[in-house]
Amino acid sequence: MSISQAIAPHLPHLRRFARALTGSQRGGDAYVVETLEAIVADPSSFAKSADIRTDLYKLFLTLWGSVAINGRTDTTAGADQGGVTRSLEAISLRPRVALLLTALEGFDINDLSRTLECSVDEAKALIERANHEIAQQISTEVLIIEDEPLIALDLQNLVEDLGHRVVDVARTHREALAAIHTHRPGLILADIQLADGSSGLEAVNEILESLEVPVIFITAYPERFLTGAPPEPAFLIAKPFSVEQLRAVISQVLFFNKTAHRRGDTAAAQVSA
Repeated sequence: MSISQAIAPHLPHLRRFARALTGSQRGGDAYVVETLEAIVADPSSFAKSADIRTDLYKLFLTLWGSVAINGRTDTTAGADQGGVTRSLEAISLRPRVALLLTALEGFDINDLSRTLECSVDEAKALIERANHEIAQQISTEVLIIEDEPLIALDLQNLVEDLGHRVVDVARTHREALAAIHTHRPGLILADIQLADGSSGLEAVNEILESLEVPVIFITAYPERFLTGAPPEPAFLIAKPFSVEQLRAVISQVLFFNKTAHRRGDTAAAQVSA
């Protein structure tokens, strides 16, 4: 397989990453073209690559980082991205890159460490820093729908450690619906099988009829979710869950989901209306 054939499948993804990083498709594409020109000028560096994708992104980031102003994004180009570009500007440079590589491009921690040429521990620290910086921007109120007290407590501690506030913990379908009459959370963490035999999935579907809010399902019964029925597509984490995984998913959902809102945003909107 030629180098061009090996690189071709990764180019649409690299363009997506470049747009998110630079804030505009035109700016991102300019660096993608520069990356391809560098490969054409010296194909030997890619000829024996065992990991084309990692080397491609690494070269792109090297070229992008060669100009000091590239620590900034184009904040005028992000109106169609729900404020994501403006939010990216507020995240420190390397955590921002780490966030986009993992959340947008699906890099695992080993891919990330190779691409950024750092240790796995340093890569984890970058993701953790990105998570906390996101929480500082989008600190929101969270409704937990979970019938197991110890798991509910673990979730509450994790959410609060990220800088968010848990407004209620519902153990049943009825309690979940009652909580929505009192609160307007910016995120819901929900189990599927609840204490009284009721369904957290059904509760969420009813909530979504009147409230647009991102939902993360955390369940030991993922097969009950993957049915093709609403609210798919959504975020699903299987129990037992990894704390690091859940932290990352919460931050990514709040950051990239255009329906997410900061703490107090909904109340302020209701008052102004």
